[in-house]
Amino acid sequence: MQIYLADADSWQSYQHQGTGILRHDESKLGIQQALLHTNLDITSSVSVDAVANYYADGEQHFGFSQAFLNYKPLSPEKIKFKGRAGFFYPRLSLENVDAGWLSPYTYTQSAINSWVGEEMRTLGLELSFYSPGRARRSPWTWEIVAATFKGNDPLGTLISWRGFAMHDRQSLNNDRVNFAAYPTVIDTDFIFHPDYVEPFHELDRRWGFYTGLHLSYFNQSSFRYYYYDNQADPLAVNSQRLYGWRTKFHSFSMQHKLDANTRLISQIITGSTVMGVKYVYVDFDAWYLMLSHTVSQHRISLRYDRFIVSEDDVFPTDMNNSDGYGLTLAWRYDIDENWQLGIEQHFNKNTAQNRAQLDLPIDANQQQTLLVAQFRW
Repeated sequence: MQIYLADADSWQSYQHQGTGILRHDESKLGIQQALLHTNLDITSSVSVDAVANYYADGEQHFGFSQAFLNYKPLSPEKIKFKGRAGFFYPRLSLENVDAGWLSPYTYTQSAINSWVGEEMRTLGLELSFYSPGRARRSPWTWEIVAATFKGNDPLGTLISWRGFAMHDRQSLNNDRVNFAAYPTVIDTDFIFHPDYVEPFHELDRRWGFYTGLHLSYFNQSSFRYYYYDNQADPLAVNSQRLYGWRTKFHSFSMQHKLDANTRLISQIITGSTVMGVKYVYVDFDAWYLMLSHTVSQHRISLRYDRFIVSEDDVFPTDMNNSDGYGLTLAWRYDIDENWQLGIEQHFNKNTAQNRAQLDLPIDANQQQTLLVAQFRW
């Protein structure tokens, strides 16, 4: 559990149907994260993994962010097999590697993984072939991943209309994520879409897929590449007027340990999404570079983010161009095996053209200071 004390600017958050890209928009005390992570062995090869979360903010306060079956048989072979089935994240992040898909580095996550946490989840099956380097007396370990899934057809809604955000709130299994009521979006004579998205809907009965490659060199360097395509029908629509968005992207994640205490972590994502007969079409690109250093029980992490959304659709009055950058500095101190104390300072500058529809300045400078106490058992 994490308890926070925030000092944030007053630019209204997307959580409250504003256009701000941070989770908090006022100075207050509250629960940052509360989760229960369970991993139970059913047999020597099969286990159940589930993460139940509580959030005081947002639309759904309690639910599952992940729940799946793991299959990993013992094998003497040099090339091994494993799989999982259920509701889970693709393993494309080298930032969100802590329990419950949290980051051990910062409290405000990168723009890329903030979006993954709020709009992306796999409801399906993932299979992997992998080969540990020690089994082949090689410095290289590799894994090839392939998955098929359903239930992620609205993926792309948020980064198209709101743009990228920066936070650590994960959407739960039946969650709803709000954004501002842009007139061109909600107008019954225009696009006619609600001012929210429920990310985990199946609208067209199509199967999406992703493929991935993991490489690591000793325990020093890691690389992950993923190609993701939800295969959604952009003409599909349900009774809530939620559309299918055909979203596909490439993700490249890298980590290199400079020494025993210092590491560089980076990720790049580039892709596109389309809704309707090109009613909305955007290309999106984002990347971050993070340096993290530990000294005894202290960890200091500094991350720079850059993110861009560029439109090329048939409705120029529905403005979808947005971009920005962020700078996050965090210090985390392990008091003992149960308690941790941290402080984070975050700044970002972002631009969203559609703010003009709401008579707001298109440019925003946002800042947030978090003091966080964490208890883990």
